[in-house]
Amino acid sequence: MHQELRLQKDYLQKQKIDTIYFGGGTPSVVGAAEIQKLVDTISSLHHVDANAEITLEANPDDLDTAAVKLLRQTQVNRFSIGIQSFYEEDLLWMNRAHNAQEAEAAIKRVQDAGFENITADLIYGYPLLTDTKWKSNVQHIIEYGIPHVSAYSMTVEPRTALAHFIKSGKQPSMNDSQSAEQFVVLIEMLTAAGYEHYEISNFAKPGCHSRHNSNYWKGVSYLGIGPSAHSFNQETRQWNIANNVKYIETITDNRIPAETELLSTSDRFNEYIMTTLRTAWGVDLNKIESDYGSDYKNLLQQNLKEFTDKGWILTTENIVTLSKEGKLFADHIAAELFINET
Repeated sequence: MHQELRLQKDYLQKQKIDTIYFGGGTPSVVGAAEIQKLVDTISSLHHVDANAEITLEANPDDLDTAAVKLLRQTQVNRFSIGIQSFYEEDLLWMNRAHNAQEAEAAIKRVQDAGFENITADLIYGYPLLTDTKWKSNVQHIIEYGIPHVSAYSMTVEPRTALAHFIKSGKQPSMNDSQSAEQFVVLIEMLTAAGYEHYEISNFAKPGCHSRHNSNYWKGVSYLGIGPSAHSFNQETRQWNIANNVKYIETITDNRIPAETELLSTSDRFNEYIMTTLRTAWGVDLNKIESDYGSDYKNLLQQNLKEFTDKGWILTTENIVTLSKEGKLFADHIAAELFINET
Protein backbone atom coordinates (compact mmCIF):
# COMPACT_ATOMS: atom_id res chain seq x y z
CA MET A 1 0.00 0.00 0.00
CA HIS A 2 2.93 2.35 0.62
CA GLN A 3 4.20 1.59 -2.88
CA GLU A 4 0.75 2.13 -4.39
CA LEU A 5 0.52 5.51 -2.67
CA ARG A 6 3.75 6.45 -4.43
CA LEU A 7 2.51 5.13 -7.80
CA GLN A 8 -0.78 7.01 -7.43
CA LYS A 9 0.66 10.26 -6.05
CA ASP A 10 -0.47 12.37 -9.04
CA TYR A 11 -4.05 11.07 -9.18
CA LEU A 12 -5.53 13.88 -7.06
CA GLN A 13 -3.59 16.57 -8.92
CA LYS A 14 -2.07 18.11 -5.78
CA GLN A 15 -5.36 18.94 -4.10
CA LYS A 16 -5.18 19.38 -0.32
CA ILE A 17 -6.07 16.24 1.65
CA ASP A 18 -8.88 17.06 4.08
CA THR A 19 -9.75 13.51 5.21
CA ILE A 20 -8.09 10.10 5.49
CA TYR A 21 -10.25 7.04 6.11
CA PHE A 22 -9.02 3.57 7.07
CA GLY A 23 -11.87 1.23 6.25
CA GLY A 24 -13.17 -1.33 3.81
CA GLY A 25 -12.67 -4.23 6.22
CA THR A 26 -11.14 -4.16 9.67
CA PRO A 27 -8.00 -2.00 9.54
CA SER A 28 -7.75 -1.99 13.34
CA VAL A 29 -6.20 -5.49 13.19
CA VAL A 30 -2.88 -4.14 11.81
CA GLY A 31 -1.99 -2.05 14.85
CA ALA A 32 -1.27 1.60 15.57
CA ALA A 33 2.29 1.64 14.23
CA GLU A 34 1.25 0.52 10.73
CA ILE A 35 -1.64 3.01 10.67
CA GLN A 36 0.70 5.87 11.54
CA LYS A 37 3.27 4.76 8.94
CA LEU A 38 0.57 4.99 6.25
CA VAL A 39 -0.41 8.47 7.47
CA ASP A 40 3.27 9.47 7.31
CA THR A 41 3.58 8.20 3.73
CA ILE A 42 0.44 10.09 2.70
CA SER A 43 1.83 13.25 4.33
CA SER A 44 5.13 12.85 2.49
CA LEU A 45 3.35 12.72 -0.87
CA HIS A 46 0.46 15.15 -0.36
CA HIS A 47 -0.42 18.37 1.42
CA VAL A 48 -2.50 17.09 4.35
CA ASP A 49 -4.56 19.72 6.15
CA ALA A 50 -3.38 20.29 9.73
CA ASN A 51 -6.96 19.67 10.92
CA ALA A 52 -7.64 16.70 8.66
CA GLU A 53 -10.25 14.20 9.83
CA ILE A 54 -8.47 10.83 10.15
CA THR A 55 -10.89 7.97 10.80
CA LEU A 56 -10.20 4.38 11.75
CA GLU A 57 -12.86 1.69 11.38
CA ALA A 58 -12.59 -0.77 14.26
CA ASN A 59 -14.32 -3.80 15.68
CA PRO A 60 -14.98 -3.49 19.42
CA ASP A 61 -12.84 -6.54 20.21
CA ASP A 62 -9.79 -4.81 18.68
CA LEU A 63 -10.14 -1.79 20.96
CA ASP A 64 -8.64 -3.14 24.15
CA THR A 65 -6.88 -0.82 26.61
CA ALA A 66 -3.42 -1.31 25.10
CA ALA A 67 -4.60 -0.73 21.51
CA VAL A 68 -6.49 2.44 22.39
CA LYS A 69 -3.49 3.79 24.29
CA LEU A 70 -1.24 3.22 21.26
CA LEU A 71 -3.75 4.75 18.85
CA ARG A 72 -3.85 7.84 21.05
CA GLN A 73 -0.22 8.41 20.04
CA THR A 74 -1.11 8.42 16.31
CA GLN A 75 -2.84 11.09 14.24
CA VAL A 76 -6.10 9.13 14.22
CA ASN A 77 -8.74 11.48 15.62
CA ARG A 78 -12.01 9.71 14.81
CA PHE A 79 -13.28 6.16 15.34
CA SER A 80 -15.94 4.28 13.44
CA ILE A 81 -16.94 1.43 15.75
CA GLY A 82 -18.93 -1.49 14.35
CA ILE A 83 -21.31 -1.99 17.28
CA GLN A 84 -24.26 -3.40 15.23
CA SER A 85 -26.20 -4.38 18.40
CA PHE A 86 -25.91 -4.40 22.18
CA TYR A 87 -27.64 -7.79 22.41
CA GLU A 88 -25.58 -10.97 22.72
CA GLU A 89 -27.97 -13.22 20.78
CA ASP A 90 -28.08 -10.75 17.89
CA LEU A 91 -24.29 -10.55 17.64
CA LEU A 92 -24.04 -14.34 17.67
CA TRP A 93 -26.67 -14.56 14.93
CA MET A 94 -24.68 -12.04 12.85
CA ASN A 95 -21.52 -14.08 13.48
CA ARG A 96 -19.76 -11.02 14.89
CA ALA A 97 -16.40 -11.47 16.61
CA HIS A 98 -17.29 -9.27 19.60
CA ASN A 99 -19.88 -9.69 22.32
CA ALA A 100 -22.29 -7.22 23.92
CA GLN A 101 -19.99 -6.47 26.84
CA GLU A 102 -17.09 -5.68 24.48
CA ALA A 103 -19.35 -3.33 22.48
CA GLU A 104 -20.06 -1.19 25.53
CA ALA A 105 -16.52 -1.45 26.91
CA ALA A 106 -14.95 -0.33 23.63
CA ILE A 107 -17.03 2.85 23.58
CA LYS A 108 -16.06 3.68 27.16
CA ARG A 109 -12.36 2.99 26.56
CA VAL A 110 -12.22 5.24 23.50
CA GLN A 111 -14.09 8.04 25.29
CA ASP A 112 -11.97 7.69 28.45
CA ALA A 113 -8.84 7.97 26.32
CA GLY A 114 -10.01 11.39 25.14
CA PHE A 115 -11.44 10.57 21.73
CA GLU A 116 -14.63 12.61 21.31
CA ASN A 117 -15.24 12.21 17.58
CA ILE A 118 -16.86 8.78 17.37
CA THR A 119 -19.40 7.17 15.06
CA ALA A 120 -21.14 3.88 15.78
CA ASP A 121 -22.75 1.49 13.31
CA LEU A 122 -26.10 -0.16 14.03
CA ILE A 123 -28.10 -2.69 11.99
CA TYR A 124 -31.89 -3.04 11.95
CA GLY A 125 -34.54 -5.01 10.09
CA TYR A 126 -33.48 -8.57 10.90
CA PRO A 127 -35.75 -11.28 12.39
CA LEU A 128 -34.29 -11.32 15.92
CA LEU A 129 -34.62 -7.57 16.38
CA THR A 130 -37.90 -6.72 18.12
CA ASP A 131 -38.97 -3.08 18.24
CA THR A 132 -38.23 -3.06 21.97
CA LYS A 133 -34.66 -4.23 21.40
CA TRP A 134 -34.20 -1.74 18.56
CA LYS A 135 -35.34 1.17 20.71
CA SER A 136 -32.95 0.01 23.43
CA ASN A 137 -30.03 -0.10 20.96
CA VAL A 138 -30.73 3.44 19.79
CA GLN A 139 -31.19 4.64 23.37
CA HIS A 140 -27.79 3.19 24.30
CA ILE A 141 -26.17 5.33 21.59
CA ILE A 142 -27.94 8.44 22.86
CA GLU A 143 -27.01 7.79 26.49
CA TYR A 144 -23.34 7.22 25.64
CA GLY A 145 -23.28 10.63 23.96
CA ILE A 146 -21.93 9.25 20.68
CA PRO A 147 -22.03 12.23 18.31
CA HIS A 148 -22.52 10.33 15.03
CA VAL A 149 -24.56 7.26 14.09
CA SER A 150 -24.68 5.21 10.89
CA ALA A 151 -27.59 2.76 10.75
CA TYR A 152 -28.28 0.28 7.97
CA SER A 153 -31.07 -2.13 7.16
CA MET A 154 -29.90 -5.74 7.08
CA THR A 155 -29.32 -6.92 3.51
CA VAL A 156 -28.74 -10.48 2.34
CA GLU A 157 -25.81 -10.78 -0.04
CA PRO A 158 -25.95 -13.59 -2.63
CA ARG A 159 -23.77 -16.66 -2.12
CA THR A 160 -23.48 -16.11 1.64
CA ALA A 161 -24.34 -18.52 4.43
CA LEU A 162 -27.35 -16.39 5.40
CA ALA A 163 -28.67 -16.42 1.82
CA HIS A 164 -28.35 -20.23 1.80
CA PHE A 165 -30.14 -20.61 5.16
CA ILE A 166 -33.01 -18.38 4.01
CA LYS A 167 -33.35 -20.27 0.73
CA SER A 168 -33.41 -23.61 2.55
CA GLY A 169 -35.95 -22.38 5.09
CA LYS A 170 -33.58 -22.53 8.06
CA GLN A 171 -33.82 -18.76 8.55
CA PRO A 172 -36.75 -16.40 7.89
CA SER A 173 -36.50 -13.83 5.12
CA MET A 174 -35.93 -10.15 5.85
CA ASN A 175 -39.14 -8.19 6.34
CA ASP A 176 -39.41 -4.91 4.42
CA SER A 177 -42.23 -3.65 6.64
CA GLN A 178 -40.16 -4.28 9.76
CA SER A 179 -37.21 -2.39 8.24
CA ALA A 180 -39.39 0.57 7.30
CA GLU A 181 -40.98 0.76 10.75
CA GLN A 182 -37.64 0.53 12.54
CA PHE A 183 -36.17 3.17 10.21
CA VAL A 184 -38.98 5.55 11.22
CA VAL A 185 -38.33 4.78 14.92
CA LEU A 186 -34.64 5.54 14.34
CA ILE A 187 -35.41 8.91 12.76
CA GLU A 188 -37.86 9.90 15.49
CA MET A 189 -35.62 8.91 18.41
CA LEU A 190 -32.43 10.48 17.11
CA THR A 191 -33.95 13.72 15.87
CA ALA A 192 -35.74 14.11 19.22
CA ALA A 193 -32.33 13.70 20.89
CA GLY A 194 -30.83 16.53 18.81
CA TYR A 195 -29.25 14.60 15.95
CA GLU A 196 -29.47 15.93 12.40
CA HIS A 197 -30.60 13.41 9.78
CA TYR A 198 -28.19 14.64 7.13
CA GLU A 199 -28.03 11.52 4.93
CA ILE A 200 -30.37 8.53 4.62
CA SER A 201 -28.25 6.28 6.87
CA ASN A 202 -26.38 8.94 8.85
CA PHE A 203 -27.21 11.11 11.84
CA ALA A 204 -25.00 13.59 13.65
CA LYS A 205 -25.03 16.09 16.45
CA PRO A 206 -24.53 19.65 15.12
CA GLY A 207 -20.98 20.11 13.88
CA CYS A 208 -20.24 16.36 13.91
CA HIS A 209 -21.04 15.36 10.32
CA SER A 210 -18.58 12.90 8.79
CA ARG A 211 -16.40 15.15 6.66
CA HIS A 212 -15.09 12.15 4.72
CA ASN A 213 -18.46 10.71 3.75
CA SER A 214 -19.86 14.18 3.09
CA ASN A 215 -17.10 14.67 0.52
CA TYR A 216 -18.23 11.50 -1.27
CA TRP A 217 -21.80 12.76 -1.40
CA LYS A 218 -20.70 16.18 -2.62
CA GLY A 219 -18.69 14.69 -5.49
CA VAL A 220 -15.21 15.60 -4.20
CA SER A 221 -12.34 13.63 -5.78
CA TYR A 222 -10.87 10.79 -3.74
CA LEU A 223 -8.14 8.18 -4.01
CA GLY A 224 -8.61 4.62 -2.75
CA ILE A 225 -5.59 2.49 -1.89
CA GLY A 226 -5.51 -1.31 -1.49
CA PRO A 227 -7.17 -4.35 -3.10
CA SER A 228 -10.70 -3.57 -4.40
CA ALA A 229 -10.35 0.15 -3.56
CA HIS A 230 -12.20 2.65 -5.78
CA SER A 231 -11.11 6.13 -6.82
CA PHE A 232 -12.85 9.09 -8.47
CA ASN A 233 -11.49 12.34 -9.91
CA GLN A 234 -14.55 14.00 -11.50
CA GLU A 235 -13.81 12.64 -14.98
CA THR A 236 -12.90 8.98 -14.41
CA ARG A 237 -13.56 6.18 -11.96
CA GLN A 238 -11.03 3.47 -11.28
CA TRP A 239 -11.12 0.28 -9.24
CA ASN A 240 -8.26 -1.86 -8.02
CA ILE A 241 -7.72 -5.57 -8.55
CA ALA A 242 -9.71 -7.53 -5.97
CA ASN A 243 -7.34 -10.50 -5.79
CA ASN A 244 -4.65 -9.97 -3.12
CA VAL A 245 -1.94 -11.99 -4.87
CA LYS A 246 -2.47 -10.26 -8.23
CA TYR A 247 -2.62 -6.88 -6.49
CA ILE A 248 0.80 -7.50 -4.86
CA GLU A 249 2.30 -8.82 -8.12
CA THR A 250 1.15 -5.73 -10.01
CA ILE A 251 2.49 -3.34 -7.37
CA THR A 252 5.79 -5.22 -7.24
CA ASP A 253 6.03 -4.71 -11.01
CA ASN A 254 5.57 -0.94 -10.41
CA ARG A 255 2.24 -0.88 -12.19
CA ILE A 256 -0.98 0.71 -10.89
CA PRO A 257 -3.33 -2.21 -10.11
CA ALA A 258 -6.48 -0.60 -11.46
CA GLU A 259 -8.94 -0.50 -14.33
CA THR A 260 -10.26 2.91 -15.39
CA GLU A 261 -13.59 4.03 -16.81
CA LEU A 262 -14.10 7.40 -18.50
CA LEU A 263 -17.39 8.80 -17.19
CA SER A 264 -19.90 10.12 -19.72
CA THR A 265 -22.08 13.14 -19.01
CA SER A 266 -25.00 10.90 -18.06
CA ASP A 267 -22.73 8.82 -15.79
CA ARG A 268 -21.71 11.95 -13.90
CA PHE A 269 -25.31 13.19 -13.78
CA ASN A 270 -26.59 9.86 -12.43
CA GLU A 271 -23.84 9.78 -9.82
CA TYR A 272 -24.74 13.30 -8.70
CA ILE A 273 -28.40 12.34 -8.38
CA MET A 274 -27.61 9.10 -6.52
CA THR A 275 -25.39 10.75 -3.92
CA THR A 276 -26.98 14.15 -3.31
CA LEU A 277 -30.62 13.02 -3.26
CA ARG A 278 -29.80 10.99 -0.14
CA THR A 279 -28.61 14.07 1.72
CA ALA A 280 -30.17 16.98 3.59
CA TRP A 281 -28.63 19.46 1.14
CA GLY A 282 -30.30 17.74 -1.81
CA VAL A 283 -30.08 18.13 -5.58
CA ASP A 284 -29.31 21.65 -6.81
CA LEU A 285 -31.23 22.31 -10.04
CA ASN A 286 -29.02 25.31 -10.83
CA LYS A 287 -25.94 23.09 -10.63
CA ILE A 288 -27.65 20.53 -12.88
CA GLU A 289 -28.16 23.21 -15.51
CA SER A 290 -24.65 24.68 -15.26
CA ASP A 291 -22.79 21.35 -15.16
CA TYR A 292 -24.94 19.18 -17.45
CA GLY A 293 -27.10 21.53 -19.50
CA SER A 294 -30.72 22.69 -19.67
CA ASP A 295 -31.88 19.45 -21.36
CA TYR A 296 -30.82 17.44 -18.30
CA LYS A 297 -32.51 19.92 -15.97
CA ASN A 298 -35.77 19.89 -17.95
CA LEU A 299 -35.88 16.08 -18.17
CA LEU A 300 -35.15 15.79 -14.45
CA GLN A 301 -37.99 18.18 -13.60
CA GLN A 302 -40.35 16.12 -15.75
CA ASN A 303 -39.30 12.92 -14.01
CA LEU A 304 -39.65 14.52 -10.57
CA LYS A 305 -43.35 15.30 -11.08
CA GLU A 306 -44.56 11.77 -10.26
CA PHE A 307 -42.74 11.76 -6.93
CA THR A 308 -43.69 15.34 -6.11
CA ASP A 309 -47.36 14.41 -6.60
CA LYS A 310 -46.91 11.47 -4.20
CA GLY A 311 -45.40 13.77 -1.58
CA TRP A 312 -42.04 12.00 -1.71
CA ILE A 313 -40.11 14.94 -3.18
CA LEU A 314 -39.90 18.54 -1.99
CA THR A 315 -38.53 21.41 -4.10
CA THR A 316 -37.62 24.68 -2.39
CA GLU A 317 -35.71 27.46 -4.14
CA ASN A 318 -34.38 25.05 -6.80
CA ILE A 319 -33.18 22.52 -4.19
CA VAL A 320 -34.74 19.03 -4.43
CA THR A 321 -34.91 16.91 -1.26
CA LEU A 322 -36.71 13.81 -0.06
CA SER A 323 -39.68 14.15 2.25
CA LYS A 324 -39.86 12.01 5.40
CA GLU A 325 -41.92 9.43 3.49
CA GLY A 326 -39.71 9.74 0.43
CA LYS A 327 -36.68 8.65 2.46
CA LEU A 328 -38.24 5.19 2.63
CA PHE A 329 -37.97 4.94 -1.17
CA ALA A 330 -34.68 6.77 -1.78
CA ASP A 331 -33.00 4.11 -3.94
CA HIS A 332 -36.11 3.56 -6.05
CA ILE A 333 -36.59 7.28 -6.65
CA ALA A 334 -32.95 7.81 -7.60
CA ALA A 335 -33.02 4.91 -10.07
CA GLU A 336 -36.14 6.34 -11.73
CA LEU A 337 -34.41 9.72 -12.13
CA PHE A 338 -31.34 8.32 -13.87
CA ILE A 339 -30.80 9.26 -17.50
CA ASN A 340 -29.32 6.68 -19.87
CA GLU A 341 -27.61 7.76 -23.07
CA THR A 342 -28.89 6.07 -26.22
